Amino acid sequence: MNYLSRFFVISLLLFPAACSTLYYGGLEKIGIPKRDVLVHRVEKARDTQEETKEQFKSALEQFTAVTNFKGGDLEAVYNKLNSEYEASAAKADEVSDRISAIEDVSEALFTEWEQEIAQYSNASLKRSSQHKLIATRAHYQQLITTMKNAETKIKPVLTVFKDQVMFLKHNLNAQAIASLKGELGTLQSDVSSLISSMERSINEANAFISTMEKK
Repeated sequence: MNYLSRFFVISLLLFPAACSTLYYGGLEKIGIPKRDVLVHRVEKARDTQEETKEQFKSALEQFTAVTNFKGGDLEAVYNKLNSEYEASAAKADEVSDRISAIEDVSEALFTEWEQEIAQYSNASLKRSSQHKLIATRAHYQQLITTMKNAETKIKPVLTVFKDQVMFLKHNLNAQAIASLKGELGTLQSDVSSLISSMERSINEANAFISTMEKK
């Protein structure tokens, strides 16, 4: 595949489709079935969750460092914490986008699969395909449920981050640092729960990818 062809394929895989039917049809015309698109998107979601996990670890470390502030430029401290918050919020949005993209292609894949099963004339082949569809759909449902569960852990952390960052911005004094210290225990617990959920989701994604690649 030449450079232009590779660029076209990558663009199609990453470009958010306005019309899914035309989009996936275009991919299939160049030899990329919905099944491969699904695997690709699960891989991207997995990678994004790994990045998100590391970002929230970094944000918690910065938050903890601020609670140990002993003097100096509080505005510079605020800027660092705000940067971590904004990076975390951006990753949260990316996680949601990745999950939506997976749901979109999975719906198209399973709908097509059901329609094609109805076209079988051989009963044995029809049953075999039906069993594979049921197994794949069940595994997919387990995957998407785990991903969404991890996603729900993000908002509580972001809410605390945002509140504390704004309070620090509006005060830049010892009272703001005291407020940060008061929330540290909650944040540590919430981030720990988030990371555990992300790791479960990442493991589930790897298992799903492995299963799909074997079929």
